[in-house]
Amino acid sequence: MDSVMRRNPFGVDICCRKGSRSPLQELYNPIQLELSNTAVLHQMRRDQVTDTCRANSALSRKRRVLTPNDLKHLVVDEDHELIYCYVPKVACTNWKRLMMVLTGRGKYSDPMEIPANEAHVSANLKTLNQYSIPEINHRLKSYMKFLFVREPFERLVSAYRNKFTQKYNTSFHKRYGTKIIKRQRKNATQEALRKGDDVKFEEFVAYLIDPHTQREEPFNEHWQTVYSLCHPCHIRYDLVGKYETLEEDSNYVLQLAGVGSYLKFPTYAKSTRTTDEMTTEFFQNISSEHQTQLYEVYKLDFLMFNYSVPSYLKLE
Repeated sequence: MDSVMRRNPFGVDICCRKGSRSPLQELYNPIQLELSNTAVLHQMRRDQVTDTCRANSALSRKRRVLTPNDLKHLVVDEDHELIYCYVPKVACTNWKRLMMVLTGRGKYSDPMEIPANEAHVSANLKTLNQYSIPEINHRLKSYMKFLFVREPFERLVSAYRNKFTQKYNTSFHKRYGTKIIKRQRKNATQEALRKGDDVKFEEFVAYLIDPHTQREEPFNEHWQTVYSLCHPCHIRYDLVGKYETLEEDSNYVLQLAGVGSYLKFPTYAKSTRTTDEMTTEFFQNISSEHQTQLYEVYKLDFLMFNYSVPSYLKLE
């Protein structure tokens, strides 16, 4: 009994939001007493994160204290007492759309009627860094916190394909492409140095593992580790959703929030989606030395979210 109580710091005392139960109560004190398979699965995912943080504490708790600046990715929904940490390239556009529906107080009903670019306008959603410290702590304690994760190298290939192989992403080509080509390509043409629009995956990887890159500035959010974006060793997430089970996990969150009867995760089959086969293909040309160094960069994400070392890797 003791361990259950310890694991459930949210006893019965968080009560009664507008006469209904909060998502945290639904999650940790369900009305039906036998634990569903889903609840057990999510408990295992939480434990995996906790155990990884503990086992790698030298790595994972480098920084003792979070500052409001670390909380820019945590989107807050006060009406349903939810906090969502968004990770780019893990269905974050659709989840931001859902958060706009949830926080819009009737302004939107169908998430897919919200244009994608609109979902990424920061003013459309409130993030946790905009609150005072006591308000932040209160929300971290009493709201249900969740995030969605994806196999780290598949997410990386997805980011590369989206930002460096699409002609329309000129801001990324200028901001990062030119820098990557300047550093990683011998005898680059003047045009390549000016445009930065033909970065090869090998050059992108070399840039990511270059110690100079990490000293110079934090990674862009599209390839930053989940560990650094969402701080799962400092913030105890109640739910870890996975890209592989995106629909089930998303609808479980919506169900816990009490909106499952009228709001569902948008189903869509994206034909351009980055797959495991594509990822394997991209890694063919990466030397085993670079693969090993890249794995080190994303290692905590692999371990924490229970992704095994990809079979295509030739680690040293």
